[in-house]
Amino acid sequence: MAIMPVINKMQREGTLSTGTIEQLKMAVLEYDREKAASLAKKAIEVGVSPIEGLAALTDAIRQVGDGYTRGELWLPDLVGAANATEGATPVFEEELQRQGVERESAGTVILGTVYGDIHSIGKTMVGSLLTADGFVVYDIGIDIPAEKFVEEVTTRQPDILAMSSLLTTTAPEQRKVIMILKEAGLRDKVKIIVGGGAITQEFADEIGADGFETTAPGAAKLARKLVSKK
Repeated sequence: MAIMPVINKMQREGTLSTGTIEQLKMAVLEYDREKAASLAKKAIEVGVSPIEGLAALTDAIRQVGDGYTRGELWLPDLVGAANATEGATPVFEEELQRQGVERESAGTVILGTVYGDIHSIGKTMVGSLLTADGFVVYDIGIDIPAEKFVEEVTTRQPDILAMSSLLTTTAPEQRKVIMILKEAGLRDKVKIIVGGGAITQEFADEIGADGFETTAPGAAKLARKLVSKK
């Protein structure tokens, strides 16, 4: 029997697409970026909607995030899953654009590491989890001056500004950003999340942040909570 009629029959019955989705989830759970990207392309080819594909990525990385929160998985697991998700997500986003379909957005987030700090792993993981969870994320990078954060808030008008700082010497930059936002009359227009190794709940409260989290999965859940209050 020719292979194409078999594939077509499987597509009609949903067997092929369902199998591809499960394989895609496993690629994320196995932290395989190349395989995840390849399976995302295959999913599109066999008729999986990009919305369904993104939902599968969200489900998989949430499993890893929940395992990390319970203490069953470790930071390398979270990094690996985030990396695999990053490999597959653009495939589905490009297909959404090609089809002219708008993905329902949970909100918009500007994300960056403050001036003087070049650490990116935690920030990148937060960005991956937020993207998988339906947020539009603008990751503006590392070593970002306070004025740049304010410029991005002014231009993009996000729901959330998320700042990371792993060094005690750079933590005051988060305070500086909030002060400039207040002076510009923008503070009440955006929710602010702070995190990183140098940050504590007391510091977050002192500088007037709306939320503080120590883990990437926790930051994603906090973002959901904050946008639900807007």
